Amino acid sequence: MEAEDDVQEARRMVERFLEMSMIPDPDGAARFLAPGAEIYFTGKTRMSHPREMAAYNATRYKWVKKRFGALDVAPAEDHIVAYGTGTLYGEWPDGTPFDGNRYVDRFEIRNGKITRIDVLNDSAERLLKRQAGEPET
Repeated sequence: MEAEDDVQEARRMVERFLEMSMIPDPDGAARFLAPGAEIYFTGKTRMSHPREMAAYNATRYKWVKKRFGALDVAPAEDHIVAYGTGTLYGEWPDGTPFDGNRYVDRFEIRNGKITRIDVLNDSAERLLKRQAGEPET
């Protein structure tokens, strides 16, 4: 039962981290990170604090929010892994709205704290298609 409790606690922590990130409340989200946590956005852009995530998003979007989909959480060998999926919606820097931009967030949790986050989404592909005059979706 202890492993199941750890998985459920990890689920609640990741959900809360995501909620705080979308407010945005970077300092509130940081409470769930272990010291030295690694955060990688698409393209291996490395960060260490949710403040950097918010600043990075501010350069890519006028504003952006997540529609949360599934959150799958499972024990691994020496940690817990969580995968969150869903879609992004918001506005590009020029004010053009977008919706349905898929994302996958992968979390590693050790000793009750998030130690690594990998953030992947369709933004770059959609922008490339937009520049080429192709439909984004």
